[in-house]
Amino acid sequence: MKTKGLIILVVLGFIVFSASTYVLDPTKQAVIIQLGNPVRVVTDPGLHFKIPFIQEARIFDKRLLEWDGRPRSLTTLDKVSIYIDTTARWKIIDPLLYLQSVEGNELVAQARLDNFIEGAVKDYIADNTLIELVRSTNREIVTTGIDEDGNEVRSVLETPKISIGRGAIAGEILRRAKEDAESLGINLVDVRIKGVNYVESVRQKVYERMRAERQQIAARFRSLGEGEKSRILGDKEFDLNLIISEADKQALTIRGRADAEVTAIYARAYNRDPEFYAFTKTLETYRIALDSKTSLVLGSDNEFLKYLKGVSGR
Repeated sequence: MKTKGLIILVVLGFIVFSASTYVLDPTKQAVIIQLGNPVRVVTDPGLHFKIPFIQEARIFDKRLLEWDGRPRSLTTLDKVSIYIDTTARWKIIDPLLYLQSVEGNELVAQARLDNFIEGAVKDYIADNTLIELVRSTNREIVTTGIDEDGNEVRSVLETPKISIGRGAIAGEILRRAKEDAESLGINLVDVRIKGVNYVESVRQKVYERMRAERQQIAARFRSLGEGEKSRILGDKEFDLNLIISEADKQALTIRGRADAEVTAIYARAYNRDPEFYAFTKTLETYRIALDSKTSLVLGSDNEFLKYLKGVSGR
């Protein structure tokens, strides 16, 4: 019986001790609430005590927290419709005020920041031109192109000068939203313009213009390529004609030498035995001129029949 009572006392003691203590790590802070009323703020890490069952520790983060806005369609001062996407970082610097203003609910705090930041963004976008939102400095923008000879050409793009710039606009949005956020016990550390983009209708026109520019560059490259192709083919045709001409010249020279050699051989044969040469040449002429379909009407004293007469006379 005594053992059972001891166990009960130990369990009760553990429950009371657990209800009397809480632990804060270095990333947390707490507000102690007693009977619904805040009594103190605790920011030091470690083990802390509170009155059990009467006091409650509400724990909040001390680290930087993220706010990420929704992309919104807005119109700039120069009447350009854009989507703008912003992001921010914030932290709780006054946990008691934070508890009182948003009941310590992070979702409520995010919703209040939506109103502060997006309201500031809307106003500053409407008061500035698009070029101010996309550029932070007046540095030169260098573009690269191709000239008519196919050489790379670098040129400086003429761009309107800015007087404020994207960084300064983001700073003004931060300054204004930060003042509003302080009423929630929140320090708005940073606001950034994460992205600026055209709405779909304007974006398509930009893409079409970019596509047309690229097609012009491609057409210029193709034209240069065709010109180079024509030059190469012309050089090839010239070289081919030169080679053929030289070959014809050599062929005529060889053929002339061969004909001269044939003539010399015939001459030597004729000089050796003119009668035999005349006989063989006449036989060749018979073979060429006479066949079964050829009819000749010649006089009996025609030289062409000289050797036929001799044969018939025998």
